[in-house]
Amino acid sequence: MHTSIHPRRLKFITLAFFLLSTSLFSRLLYIQFFKSYYLSNIANQQHNLYVELEPLRGMILDRALKPIAINLPSDSLYASSRLIKNKERVIRKLQEVLGLSYNYLKDRIYRNKAFVWIARKLSLDQVNAIKKSNVEGVGFIRESKRCYPDGMLASHIVGFAGLDNAGLEGLELSFDEQLKGTSGWAQVLRDARQNKLLWEKIFLPKDGYEVVLTIDEIIQFIAERELDRVYKTFHAKGASIVVMDPNTGEILALANRPAYDLNNPQDAPLDTRRNRAICDMFEPGSVFKIVTASAALEENKFTESDRIFCENGTYRVANHILHDHEPKGWLTFKEVIAESSNIGTTKIAQKLGPNTVYKYAALFGFSKKTGVDMPGEISGSLKDPRFWSKTSIGAVPIGQEVGVTALQLAMAISVIANGGVLMKPFVVKRLQDSQQEVIKEFLPQEVRRVISQKTARRVKDILVAVTEEGTGKQARVEDFKVAGKTGTAQKLEPNGAYSHRKFVASFIGFAPADKPLVAIAICVDEPHPYYYGGVVAAPVFKRVASDVVRYLLANAKPKEEAKIK
Repeated sequence: MHTSIHPRRLKFITLAFFLLSTSLFSRLLYIQFFKSYYLSNIANQQHNLYVELEPLRGMILDRALKPIAINLPSDSLYASSRLIKNKERVIRKLQEVLGLSYNYLKDRIYRNKAFVWIARKLSLDQVNAIKKSNVEGVGFIRESKRCYPDGMLASHIVGFAGLDNAGLEGLELSFDEQLKGTSGWAQVLRDARQNKLLWEKIFLPKDGYEVVLTIDEIIQFIAERELDRVYKTFHAKGASIVVMDPNTGEILALANRPAYDLNNPQDAPLDTRRNRAICDMFEPGSVFKIVTASAALEENKFTESDRIFCENGTYRVANHILHDHEPKGWLTFKEVIAESSNIGTTKIAQKLGPNTVYKYAALFGFSKKTGVDMPGEISGSLKDPRFWSKTSIGAVPIGQEVGVTALQLAMAISVIANGGVLMKPFVVKRLQDSQQEVIKEFLPQEVRRVISQKTARRVKDILVAVTEEGTGKQARVEDFKVAGKTGTAQKLEPNGAYSHRKFVASFIGFAPADKPLVAIAICVDEPHPYYYGGVVAAPVFKRVASDVVRYLLANAKPKEEAKIK
């Protein structure tokens, strides 16, 4: 049987095949030369996941290497929204577990992305709940979460870091560059179902350095325990304490009340996060008399036995009447300071003159920042004598018309304790890596000599008399002599007048008096019903000095015995 194909039909079929082949070839050429980059990019996005590898934030340790800020492993949740078919179901499931708003989750889940963060650093319960829910298109990446084992302890020194491990307050902020380290990255190969197959490329992160503090966790605990006690007992508005090594400037403890839990800073009012010891300024009152006494002895204007008439409690300075808390007649120079006579101190200052009083106040470090390695410090205030009024000579020498911080007071009393030298205060002892290899060490720095050793000894003897015979008797410790000065300062009302209801009670001192190991400044803001420094703050000094000195001496004995062996 003979079959024939119509010539026209054959030509049509041939032409159709030719056109189809040409079209397919042209399409292949177009894809190869014009769309290859775009399509390979899509393939890379589907099969390759680029993940930032978070470095481990450096720990913060006390001077004995006890951890104050550490890192704990924590899982963070991400979504591959392109793989999620039932997006509304996923949103509902995540809402139940995470408690996040619908709009927030919708914004994340509906993004046309292969990777988007949903929630960072979840609790173990949240992670387990999500895994049990079998939520499609989500996964976990292991990160680290900042944790503070001691909660509120040293909260105003340490500060805290946020979810992205960036420092937000305190040393976490000021030493953020050293603590945070350098991020790494990894390229993860995935199959068509987006399952991880292997780490294809990886650049390891560099962990942050550890920060070792001068703070001693035990001394910090003692200081905070006693500060909390006085804060609550006297219903104070606020309180601060600074404990220093007067010979080196190392801060062994610094605390404020109110305080806050570093693990939950978002729950604390902003006011509780303020480091009052370095950023609150107040008139110091009678504790400032150590400046006037030091200046008088250093300038050889007075001796301890010189007698001064205290006008039986009432004395006019220009158009202002000055009073003593108890009327006094004749007192020796030593008794003027020990009994905290405003009139006697003013008469000493009048003989010195405004320029000399100002000179020594500046030498002691008032009116300038101390340079401490914590953020937020203020300088305080001290008027140049050119701007003094006629009554200023009766105000500045007794601690009025002057603005100071608790840390400045601790520095000032350290000058008397260490023999006349102003030391720069610091809280960071060194930076080290995770193998405890020292990267950078911070050594004690002498700022300047303020008074001679002889004058410092003479002032020390007067301050011992304050605690044994004068206004600071409640600061006495049974086991050893202490030296110190009380202060009770009226606060200024908004109208510029001194309040008769609001006071700052303070005490500054050092112990033991013959060989000082610690200098301590305590300031209590608006205590009531009692407000005298000798009643409110002096007992705090007694308890802290007693416990801290015993602790330091107990720790020193094993070291001395080890040296002998």
